[in-house]
Amino acid sequence: MDRVALRGLKARGHHGVFPREREEGQTFIVDLVLGLDTRPAAADDDLAKTVHYGIVAEEVVAVVEGEPVNLIETLAEQIARTCLEHESVREVEVCVHKPDAPITVPFDDVTVTITRSRV
Repeated sequence: MDRVALRGLKARGHHGVFPREREEGQTFIVDLVLGLDTRPAAADDDLAKTVHYGIVAEEVVAVVEGEPVNLIETLAEQIARTCLEHESVREVEVCVHKPDAPITVPFDDVTVTITRSRV
């Protein structure tokens, strides 16, 4: 399976279990790896036979900016479902970064990574 990767998609969301997270919001960063067969698109040089990663990026940002959820695990699941709605995408790896998580000790990042595929 071929891979199309989008790294560092940034959006402001209001996800989290604490009131402050819901009220103030914070930046979330999303990395995606889309699994698909790019051979038909490459053979015909045809965008319609692959995934339009610009549209995927816009859809993922809309999910992050959309309805708040408590857990980044839930957010990752919603993003994966959105990506799999594209016909050519057979598998997706989603990594959601929460660099401003409310943690009381020094840290660089918190991430949740999931892989989902068509059944």
